[in-house]
Amino acid sequence: MTENSPQPEKIKNMFACLAKNYDKANAVLSVGIHHRWRQQLVHWSGVDKGDKVLDCATGTGDLAIAFKKTVAAEGVVVASDFCQEMLHWGIVKSQKMGLDIHWEQSDVTKLPYSDNEFDVAAISFGIRNVQDPGKGIAEMARVVKPSGVVMVLEFGQVTLPGFKRLFDFYARHVLPMIGGFLTGDKAAYVYLQKSAAGFPSRHEFIALMQKAYAFQKIEYRTLTGGIAYIYKATK
Repeated sequence: MTENSPQPEKIKNMFACLAKNYDKANAVLSVGIHHRWRQQLVHWSGVDKGDKVLDCATGTGDLAIAFKKTVAAEGVVVASDFCQEMLHWGIVKSQKMGLDIHWEQSDVTKLPYSDNEFDVAAISFGIRNVQDPGKGIAEMARVVKPSGVVMVLEFGQVTLPGFKRLFDFYARHVLPMIGGFLTGDKAAYVYLQKSAAGFPSRHEFIALMQKAYAFQKIEYRTLTGGIAYIYKATK
């Protein structure tokens, strides 16, 4: 945790302001690809019907919804976030789909759940906004059963030279402009771009996860040339 670490109250207020138009902005900015990334996370997690899943920093619940469709009526999905405004829109969305998801307000660094309670704990595009990401990972590991998994989907850095130049231009100039237009908060998308560009990925993020001293194996997969990465840590 440093002086440049995300400040929880500022992050919460930022997402509260974005909440109403958050899904619309995501759909436009990612051209819908973020849904495919989440589906890949769900598939790789090995989750099955009847499992119990915790989705941390769920936002408007896209990952929780994807998990619920897999665990089905026999399974349980708990969707948690520290921003009530984001949860509100997740609840609205899941109710329209007829999905029974448990929505709870909680902080990933202070999870109100028992040890070894879930088969899977996951977080998508949220860990970089946590003031102490290592503590968040350790908490997710705590609530997962032995042999269960912690799954993380997060932005990283593109490594392919030609594609990197194109994506960096898009991320620095186009993304904040469009995000600002759709939500009325350009500054939020400037922050989100900078936080993604500076957040550790690949082996650097694996090293961060290893500090939890809870996992027997940690793997990662690269998505869309390195725009994002999925990490799978087996307890």
